Formats: sequence, structure tokens, C-alpha cells
Amino acid sequence: MTPRQKILKFLYPLFVLINKTNKRHNKILYNEKNVSPANSIYELSVQLNNGAIESLSKYRNKKILLVNTASDCGYTNQYEALESLYEKNADKLVIIGFPANDFKEQEKGSDEEIAQFCKIHYGVTFPLAKKSTVRKSDQQNEVFRWLSDKNKNGWLDRAPRWNFSKYLVNENGMLTHYFEPAIEPLAKELAEAIQS
Repeated sequence: MTPRQKILKFLYPLFVLINKTNKRHNKILYNEKNVSPANSIYELSVQLNNGAIESLSKYRNKKILLVNTASDCGYTNQYEALESLYEKNADKLVIIGFPANDFKEQEKGSDEEIAQFCKIHYGVTFPLAKKSTVRKSDQQNEVFRWLSDKNKNGWLDRAPRWNFSKYLVNENGMLTHYFEPAIEPLAKELAEAIQS
């Protein structure tokens, strides 16, 4: 862990408190009308950080939490809570982390370095995708293109606002929620959405 990462980990509780107080990055959007997607997320695949290709259809009948991540961000400490959430809900939830360097150069490492960092410092066992772009652009990861285009997912036109934005897809492949980064993985609202 770099000195910067150690400082960010130490300051994380203060960072969370400040963001809650000033209501920064703490919106929750949900699929109020239960709009079904125009294109199935199960038609998409994810290239994992080890190079393997995994079809999202593998996770049919489970909820999927898709999170854009970074190793050098104020929210990086959320890896620990994401792992806890993953372990507690292994029978009904999969979490996939999507490392991205889209916000102020906060994910500079290689796929191998990212995986090692996550495992050693946060015990991450949930799948990590190959590092990619999650913001809207020609290079945007196809999963995040689906998540941020209402013409594909049915209702949401919101790309990640920052690292650790969270998208929840239900057991039938419907995008149900978008949680901004300040919503912690163990927050009541996220737990209720997973249990519903």
C-alpha cells in the first residue's frame, strides 16, 4: 500500500462523514416503473482481469452488483465492505468490480497489480473485470454502456459520477437501482434492495 493509500484508508471515516453532511455523491435512483430492459444484460460478457471471458448469463437468478472501482481513491476502503456484502449474500448476489482510471488517474496499476492489491489489502474474492473505461465514450466498457443507456437498460441514462458507483441488477436481468459512491456497500438502502 502506498503512503497515499494508507492516508486515504485512515481518513475514510472522515471522508464518508463529510460527504454525508454536504450530500455529495449520495443519490439513489431506482426503477420506479419497473421498466424492463430493451436489451438483455445476459447477452453481455465480461473480460475478467485474468483474461477469462465470463457471460453474465451465468448469474441469471442472482442479483448482480456492478461497481466501478479504483485503488487510489477516497472510496477505496469500500472494497472491504463490498467483500463483506459478497460473503454474506453469496447465495443470492454476485459483485463484479470494474477497475477504471476514469477519474483523476486513481487506477494506474496493471490488472495483475490491481488484483494483488485488492486481495492483499482488502481480502477481495469477488470477480474483478479487466481494467476498462466506464465513462461514456467510444471506449466505454460494453457492460457500462448498457448500464448508462436507457435505450438499452430501459430507464437509466447515468454513467458513474465517480469511483464506486453501484448498479444493481435483479435476478431477471432488470436494472433496479443506481447508488452513488457515498452510499456505502453495507448501507441500509442497499441491503434492502438486495433482500427485496
